[in-house]
Amino acid sequence: MESTQPCLDPLAAPSDVLTGAPVAEAITDPAEAARAAALLPLSTRFTLGAEVTPLQRAFLDLHGFCVFAGVARPDEVARIDAEVRGVQDRWLAEGRTKVHGIPLFVGRDPEGAPFVQRFAFTSLFSEWLHGFVHDARFEPVRLLVGPEARVGSREKDGVVFNRNLNVPGSAYPRLGWHTDGLRDLFLGRLPGPMLNVGLHLDRVRAEDGGLRLIPGSHRQGFWSMCFHKPYFVAHRPDAREVAVETEPGDLTIHDGRLWHRVEASPHTGWRSLRRTMYVPYVTGPFEPKREDSPTPAYHHVGRLLRWVKRTLRRPAPAAR
Repeated sequence: MESTQPCLDPLAAPSDVLTGAPVAEAITDPAEAARAAALLPLSTRFTLGAEVTPLQRAFLDLHGFCVFAGVARPDEVARIDAEVRGVQDRWLAEGRTKVHGIPLFVGRDPEGAPFVQRFAFTSLFSEWLHGFVHDARFEPVRLLVGPEARVGSREKDGVVFNRNLNVPGSAYPRLGWHTDGLRDLFLGRLPGPMLNVGLHLDRVRAEDGGLRLIPGSHRQGFWSMCFHKPYFVAHRPDAREVAVETEPGDLTIHDGRLWHRVEASPHTGWRSLRRTMYVPYVTGPFEPKREDSPTPAYHHVGRLLRWVKRTLRRPAPAAR
């Protein structure tokens, strides 16, 4: 079934494009970079070059996130969207409910048609996407994770593509507070440093919803990471949170140990669409998933929590 989603033109950029503050990228001394990073506003937007600079690394270490502007070109943003639509058409035609053990989130689009809202292992089903996520421009990001890091195309949940949409029947309008350390606990590991690398396809301002995070919370203790907030069911804004604003083609990096959430868009229909692709960079033993892999326990827990939220939101039957 072909999606009726409109083609959102990344070339038709609004006039108030984010610019951010100019920064002195030439700093090489780590101590000086740390002092300079502490003075930069949280809205600072960096440029991704041949390497992650000491200043960029210091900003990421201090706050737990950073934004790189315009890493993907407008034509690439459009191609990513087209490739993902093709993957959706294939999966819906096959009647898939999971990929390599990872459940799909399938909701409804504004016209009521089936709409995949969370894709897993996306790059395994598109040769072009596979080549894109291995492009040389992302080598500085890989090296930031570690010299032995690799793109986990077949590991964890693979390349994940999210499409948040605020319409009746949506399976994924928002996401509650969480850290990604919970997944490691379910896998029998103590959470360690982890970086989420996201490519954003839409212009998103604070008033449009989108990613919220608590800067510096990646340095919290183990107890706070586990129990500071109820995982996934808590949505209330936090006084310390910041909204991560993006333009199409921006790349964000945030430490998975940060408390973060996705705020639902106040808009409805296609205007509420927020598309993000997360590329996993993996270290350690190669642990590929197969088509017959079992669903990980943390996804069963997530499904249970979503059922609880739907049940709590369901209106009570009228008295007779």
